[in-house]
Amino acid sequence: MDPRDLVRRSKFLSLVLRHRPEAIGIVLDEAGWTDVAALLDGCAGAGRPLSTQELREVVARNDKRRFELSADGLRIRASQGHSVSVDLGYPPSAPPEILYHGTSEAALPSIRRQGLLRGTRHDVHLHADRDLALRVGGRHGRPVLLAVQAGAMHAAGRVFRVSTNGVWLVEAVPPEYIVFPETGAGKTGPAGS
Repeated sequence: MDPRDLVRRSKFLSLVLRHRPEAIGIVLDEAGWTDVAALLDGCAGAGRPLSTQELREVVARNDKRRFELSADGLRIRASQGHSVSVDLGYPPSAPPEILYHGTSEAALPSIRRQGLLRGTRHDVHLHADRDLALRVGGRHGRPVLLAVQAGAMHAAGRVFRVSTNGVWLVEAVPPEYIVFPETGAGKTGPAGS
């Protein structure tokens, strides 16, 4: 599959499996799963036909592993990032001491005041991988890397969960747990992190 086609299909699957399943007439269960057959029928009905093999390729080649198939291959769901009501069932887990969040420069004033908020999603997304966090932050402008003192948050009673694709999930990150980058041109992250 052509890389551009792969990205287009991945974005469409993200839309229907995270935010708007009704757009193609599918229903997500309480854990975010839907039948692969229903998904493929819905895609075809919406003018976005997708074969079983193409779906498996999108799942396998997605660089962020956004989707997961059930062990029997009959169901599919998004790994995280939902704005619709689901309970993915990830158990609480102790995070590393430091996690990272990529954002845009334009978002910094609000984050300095309010911290990281989940917005329309279920959770704030954090990463153990700095480079991945920066790539995520670059989607909406010049990327900025924030370090989150996840170990201290966890010690203070905040609940963390980790998705099957390695994204750390937490309800919110208060500003006092965020290490902001130094000001100045070219700074993309906290010194020494």
